[in-house]
Amino acid sequence: MKRTLLFLGLLIFLLGETSIETKAQIIDGAYKRNDIYKRKPTPLPYVREADVMWSKMVWRIIDLREKMNQTLYFPTKEIQGRRNLVNLFVEGVKDGKLTAYDAKEDDEFKVPMTFDQVKEAFGATTRTMKVRDIDTGEMVDKPVTGEVRSEEVKQFMVKEEWYFDKQTSTLNVRVIGICPIKEFYRDEDVNQETVVRRQLFWIYYPEARELMAANEVFNPLNTARNSSYDDIFLKRRFNSYIVKESNIYDNRNISQYLVGKDAMIESKRIENEIFDYEQNLWEY
Repeated sequence: MKRTLLFLGLLIFLLGETSIETKAQIIDGAYKRNDIYKRKPTPLPYVREADVMWSKMVWRIIDLREKMNQTLYFPTKEIQGRRNLVNLFVEGVKDGKLTAYDAKEDDEFKVPMTFDQVKEAFGATTRTMKVRDIDTGEMVDKPVTGEVRSEEVKQFMVKEEWYFDKQTSTLNVRVIGICPIKEFYRDEDVNQETVVRRQLFWIYYPEARELMAANEVFNPLNTARNSSYDDIFLKRRFNSYIVKESNIYDNRNISQYLVGKDAMIESKRIENEIFDYEQNLWEY
């Protein structure tokens, strides 16, 4: 009898402990989501140099104001563990998982940047501003601490290489790097007439794939099947336009020799030239 009572007491105690632990665990949803955080990037096939019979390096702009690209822009603040792409990069640099490279030098990933330098590129530094004293009416210096404002990043520049693999007879593309571009108005531009665009830093895409594969992108049609940032770039689920191709003139931008509608036509011409190369190899 005593053993039975002891067993029942122990069972009630264990059930009570389990109940307390269950109450303490809060799940924001119908079930716990672990799958996305365990994902690994899809392995890419090895490419032999001898098999590449043609290649071209291009730089393209992804404008985050376009509806198709807004999955890369939102959320500007973390929601349910989701972060936008630029915040993911900034936190990756802060945690030492990613290396940022200076965009002012070149786009060949030669000069690494510290996290403080990344913050400085965003303008997130302590500086003084002229403000009017409400008591005296005079202009005085006031220290202002800046912050990383990811909502100011309105574009991404993507560096990629298109190549034709004769071993598989396919035209393929590999993303090499991604560079956030900040848009802002200068402090002295009171009327906000001139938009300034600044390339902040370059991220080497092969290094970032593991982090991008483990962070989800909102799927408006089915949140149970959210994609990852790595999926977005592998499956080319973004809209963009070419602004530069590798050329003999120091890899000059299209904007250096054409403007307006002519620049748009040139961008489309380069795009068509890439796809026409593969089509022209076949006879129908």
